[in-house]
Amino acid sequence: MRLLVVEDDALLRDSLLVGLRLSGFTPDGVATCSDASEALVHSQFDGIVLDRMLPDGSGLDWLKAQRGQGMALPVLMLTARDRVPDRVDGLDGGADDYMGKPFDLDELAARLRAMLRRGEGGRAAPEIAWNGLRLDPATMRGTIGGAAVDFSRRELAVLTALLERPGQILSKAALEERLYGWGEGVESNALEVHVHKLRAKLGAGFIETVRGMGYRLGAEE
Repeated sequence: MRLLVVEDDALLRDSLLVGLRLSGFTPDGVATCSDASEALVHSQFDGIVLDRMLPDGSGLDWLKAQRGQGMALPVLMLTARDRVPDRVDGLDGGADDYMGKPFDLDELAARLRAMLRRGEGGRAAPEIAWNGLRLDPATMRGTIGGAAVDFSRRELAVLTALLERPGQILSKAALEERLYGWGEGVESNALEVHVHKLRAKLGAGFIETVRGMGYRLGAEE
């Protein structure tokens, strides 16, 4: 799940990026409202973690403007302004969730998973089920045919992208967008390696290659 982290404190932003990667997300970070706007133009994200007090303005005002322009991405506001009126303003201003600083990283990751589930057509269950697979994104583990399976962060990113859109073909570029943040080198055959490992764990027909187009989930049995 690709996240944009908008936080001007460089130390906190870097810590968030590291922690979120360990929790299975693919995060990128910026420090200002203007950089956040630019990032949304050039990259695809599944959600946003947004500070309220930023060097070039209010994160809440920025969010209201983005909502006014039709941006529907789920947004969790993460800020030191955590009084009840602040939380009410944030939620009424367009945030899907609101957390105060200091915060617990495990709770943040759990709130993000819940927020992103709601963005996937209202999915309520924490597990994703498809074709005999039961996947828990929180633990990066699943079961298929009664056997437990562990996934790497990038295997999980490929798998969840496909599971969110059963029947749809996802291009190599779209999947790589989910896999790698800015500045991360992408080897030419990296995606193919991850798909190969997933097939070894889940079965050769679980993911289909559509020649010249990309990948999709195999037919449901």
